[in-house]
Amino acid sequence: MNKLYPNPSAALEGIVHDGILLAIGGFGLCGIPESLILALRDTGVRNLTIASNNAGVDGLGLGLLLKSHQIKKMISSYVGENAEFERQYLAGELEVEFCPQGTLAERMRAGGAGIPGFYTRTGIGTLVAEGKEHKDFDGVTYLLERGIQADVALVKAWKADLHGNLLYRRTARNFNPNAATCGKITVAEAEIIVAPGELDPDQIHTPGIFVHRLVHNPHPDKHIEKRTTREG
Repeated sequence: MNKLYPNPSAALEGIVHDGILLAIGGFGLCGIPESLILALRDTGVRNLTIASNNAGVDGLGLGLLLKSHQIKKMISSYVGENAEFERQYLAGELEVEFCPQGTLAERMRAGGAGIPGFYTRTGIGTLVAEGKEHKDFDGVTYLLERGIQADVALVKAWKADLHGNLLYRRTARNFNPNAATCGKITVAEAEIIVAPGELDPDQIHTPGIFVHRLVHNPHPDKHIEKRTTREG
């Protein structure tokens, strides 16, 4: 089955609506599905809940959706690089569910595996634990975290075949495999697209069974979130 769509807008047609939950891959600006985020902004859908490690930066990544006030709630682990995020949160315009990074990754993985929840020690005794079920195992207290099943997942791959099998490149893999599996409908953008059979089955990171739609973005803008150099 050829899952390739002619452009990002076509790939999102009919599957994004006001009020849905999206899982979006990326870490900072590394490995983000930038063309799909732009297309999502252009749809004009609003009141979105987005599960993603962070909210991009001002004017890039998910920061574009914050600027256009399309996000109602973020489920994230780190948001320190986005001034607009801070402004909206402090003004009461944006809901935030802070989630430890490893817990967020596991919530996506669990949702994709059909696991409704799991117990973890991470967050015990902090604000993260408030309102969540606590349970003792062998004298140690754990809290219950719910798996995430997103209505739509948007992910970025380095290479894909027309069946939707995906390969990620180095650290750009980050949250993408977990996001891809937890979406009821998953849309992937890839820099390189090849014919079926050209990818080594042993190298595939996300099998095509999890990917429903595919777009080609051969020349992505690879921005650096924060450039740090050594003096002299």
